Amino acid sequence: MPPPADIVKVAIEWPGANAQLIEMDQKRPLSSIIREVCDGWSLSGSEQFALRYADGPQLYITEQSRGDIKNGTILRLAISPARAARQLLERIQSHGIDARLEALKELAKLSADPTFATEFINMEGIGTLARLVESGTHFGEMLAFTLTAFLELMDHGIVSWDLISLSFIKQIAGYVNQPMVDVSILQRSLAILESMVLNSHSLYHRVAQEITVGQLIGHLQVSNQEIQTYAIALINALFLKAPEDRRQEMASTLAQKHLRSIILNHVIRGNRPIKAEMAHQLYVLQVLTFNLLEERMMTKMDPNDQAQRDIIFELRRIAFDGENDPTGTEKRKAMYTKDYKMLGFTNHVNPAMDFTQTPPGMLALDNMLYLAKVHQDTYIRIVLENSSREDKHECPFGRCAIELTRMLCEILQVGELPNEGCNDYHPMFFTHDRAWEEFFCVCIQLLNKTWKEMRATAEDFNKVMQVVREQITRALAMKPSSLDQLKNKLRGLNYSEILRLRQSERMSQDDFQSPPIIELRERIQPEILELIKQQRLNRLCEGSCFRKLGNRRRQEKFWFCRLSLNHKVLHYGDLDESPQGEVPFELLSDKTNNCFITHDETFTIPVSDIKSVVTGKDCPHMKEKSALKQNKEVLELAFSVLYDPDETLNFVAPNKYEYCIWTDGLCALLGREMGSDLTRSDLDTLISMEMKLRLLDLENITIPEAPPPVPKEPSSYNFTYNYS
Repeated sequence: MPPPADIVKVAIEWPGANAQLIEMDQKRPLSSIIREVCDGWSLSGSEQFALRYADGPQLYITEQSRGDIKNGTILRLAISPARAARQLLERIQSHGIDARLEALKELAKLSADPTFATEFINMEGIGTLARLVESGTHFGEMLAFTLTAFLELMDHGIVSWDLISLSFIKQIAGYVNQPMVDVSILQRSLAILESMVLNSHSLYHRVAQEITVGQLIGHLQVSNQEIQTYAIALINALFLKAPEDRRQEMASTLAQKHLRSIILNHVIRGNRPIKAEMAHQLYVLQVLTFNLLEERMMTKMDPNDQAQRDIIFELRRIAFDGENDPTGTEKRKAMYTKDYKMLGFTNHVNPAMDFTQTPPGMLALDNMLYLAKVHQDTYIRIVLENSSREDKHECPFGRCAIELTRMLCEILQVGELPNEGCNDYHPMFFTHDRAWEEFFCVCIQLLNKTWKEMRATAEDFNKVMQVVREQITRALAMKPSSLDQLKNKLRGLNYSEILRLRQSERMSQDDFQSPPIIELRERIQPEILELIKQQRLNRLCEGSCFRKLGNRRRQEKFWFCRLSLNHKVLHYGDLDESPQGEVPFELLSDKTNNCFITHDETFTIPVSDIKSVVTGKDCPHMKEKSALKQNKEVLELAFSVLYDPDETLNFVAPNKYEYCIWTDGLCALLGREMGSDLTRSDLDTLISMEMKLRLLDLENITIPEAPPPVPKEPSSYNFTYNYS
């Protein structure tokens, strides 16, 4: 007979004594269980003790988290959080250096525990640590442990960052600005300043006054990638929180300090491979840099603004420089209209009207002017080449440039905030000070080339733009390291190659529309769906690692979830680090202290208890987390398992592939349809392969629309076969 669900068998340790093996009744108050354990070792004052996990982070067990304890867990009797906080607070204020160092070391470890952190903060512990830092008397390990504890305590969000004093900020900024400082102190100082900027508007201004961009750029020239990552993260935080009117000024300062070239030479082209967090910070910097274009992208052209009209006149002058303007007003107006038509503007009389739509607004005109001035020969060649073609085959430069600018803004997501889980940076954008403009110049030449290859007319404009978008996105997916490499990639992706790729990636509809083929497809489909279902369930049995989204990405915590081999139970638990390969059940800890996992659930969830699976904005953690709700990518990767009695297990998948695998697998477990994009793609691919294999012997044979007629019955059945 299995033990009751409320009883868990655990071992409890105490230094210098034999461990107690007890059956813990989860319905009993925790204080009663602790009193019983203390009595077993003849310890008085049970209210001064608490239970902690013996392994992993060794978190304290509370009434809220005790439900995570599973059979076989090893616990440890320890002094209570309040008592531990009081003792450590006294020890870090003692005069003995060795005692203070040990106390700070222990405090740095315990500060990650929310129960202990609450007690320590209630005793004004953060103020004590801040004063120790402000005194300037701590150095080396002692200072590093102090800063670590301070950062861990603040990250719990119990107290506001606005309470930090100016003298503390100056001291932390001093460590960052010092030419020679211990690496661990520098890391923690940069992390503290980043948290200040991100969590407090008032502290942003104070930090911005104390930290110079030059000092931060200096930290990018070291060989330690961790320091480089923290430095770029702080630059990004200052950039993100800067007022709109100061961002352009800050960008100019960074350009003067050669930030781009330093990142290119010391980070991207450094000796070490780019880690995930560094890739994320480079992506954030790329997004914030491109977002500087948003103002011009959303600015309409004023047809009455002479300065803006002069830019269009300049485009005309550069293209048709050798032609003298006629003297008469009417003749001049007629000539301008003709020239604007040759330039490819939609409105030949007043081309300023072409730039009144946002996006791309004035950004398109900026791109055109850059091409005309910096790559003048290319600009003139494109304009004159098209003006000499037949009218029906000319490529309208103005219209193409405007639409291309809009397309590039969509591809690079200009104006959107960085996504939390994205590492999609492009090295080539760090190879040129005017990377956006140069990217446009490469793409407008591609568009002109593709137009000629397609022998397009004005009616084919949208088709050409679709092909160009596909060429650009495919080339970007290859991650070219320079603009020259981008040109080579695009050269290989000509119109013929795009047609070939499209043909190889999709099933030819013409060959699969006859009734016999459709019937064969319908017969094959259930087999393929079952195959996909088994693959999804097998993948769930292997399990996946999910990242806990906390305040600091660089101190990531992970948890793991997998399906049992008999498909009856979901197992989940915390991990100390991201796993490499499969994770055994016994390595999953049960200390799932995570904002995405409720505290009242057990370590295993029977599949029979699962009621439904919800995704996106319907997930409980997306409704609770307003910051995450605003992040489009996180919202698209979120899903939750709702199970009896009214509990949830909440996920944020690391990528779209894992999201589809898990939502499909969970739906398959519940007997529901697998409706993800990945399932549709896999279904099309596998059915196409199976159909082609089965029809291989019928190549070049016409398949009739209807089955052959059944012959008439014979007049007599009096016939035999002679086998002799």
